[in-house]
Amino acid sequence: MKKWKVLLPQPIAKAGMELLEKSDKFEVIVFSSPDMEEVKRVAGEIDAIVVRSGFKVHKELIDLAPRLKVISRVGAGLDNIDVAYAQSKGIKVLNVEGINALSVAEHTISFILALAKNLFEFDRCVRQGSWDIRYAYKAFELEGKILGLVGLGSIGKEVARLALALGIKVVFYDPFIKEIGGLSVERIDDLQVLLRQSDFVSLHVPLNEDTKKMIDEDELRTMKPTAFLINVSRGLIVNNEALCKALQEKWIAGAGIDVFAEEPPPLDDPLLRLENVILTPHVAGLTKESSEKVALQAIENLIKALE
Repeated sequence: MKKWKVLLPQPIAKAGMELLEKSDKFEVIVFSSPDMEEVKRVAGEIDAIVVRSGFKVHKELIDLAPRLKVISRVGAGLDNIDVAYAQSKGIKVLNVEGINALSVAEHTISFILALAKNLFEFDRCVRQGSWDIRYAYKAFELEGKILGLVGLGSIGKEVARLALALGIKVVFYDPFIKEIGGLSVERIDDLQVLLRQSDFVSLHVPLNEDTKKMIDEDELRTMKPTAFLINVSRGLIVNNEALCKALQEKWIAGAGIDVFAEEPPPLDDPLLRLENVILTPHVAGLTKESSEKVALQAIENLIKALE
């Protein structure tokens, strides 16, 4: 029996790998790290490709793969895949939605707690012997504060649920959401109004032409000077230059950033030198539990589509 050739430019979590490798229907090609030249070399032989966020499937690669039938994304975001071109070639593009929502939501809440309690500055000061920072009273309570969610999809809903348990008031802006699932949240139909009201603004929208740089200089200037911006969505949703300026000139109090316009960010990115921002390496959805579940679902999607 002829086997389908499946390419993984990067390894995926163990559960997904095991499901793929135990089947006698597949020949699996795995690279330890993304190498576009190696991928191009085998592209003409592959029937399917399984990709994480760190690898781009663009027009050039698709044209090199005439047998390609399925692209299965390990995760929800599709901004690293030329979806329209793939579909024009009859290639199915599949993703996994909702499975890592809790992990991303918990990461968002971790940012909110760390920023409210000033944890990272306190940590630095203790290590430097600056014990008197405890009398600066920089931490504040979350009860009664306002969290503005930009996007109320599966992740936004989980963030709202967790925030409400902390006594935070939750408002949201999302023109595409009609059903809020019984959550005690308030809809705001004007993004600028949400930005003016919120003590924390958290982004949970996909990257597309409408959302690219939707948080720019005007939006950052609209926020309270005591407010914090959180981005666990995609780096290009925020204008990085404007964000750096906002943090340096204290238009806003701080930020929690998990995603970047360029990943990893260049070492000369001014964002890396600022102390009023917490940075993590696009890891919000990469808990042990969610990585296994997402990888497993991505392979199940692949198998079902090929069969």
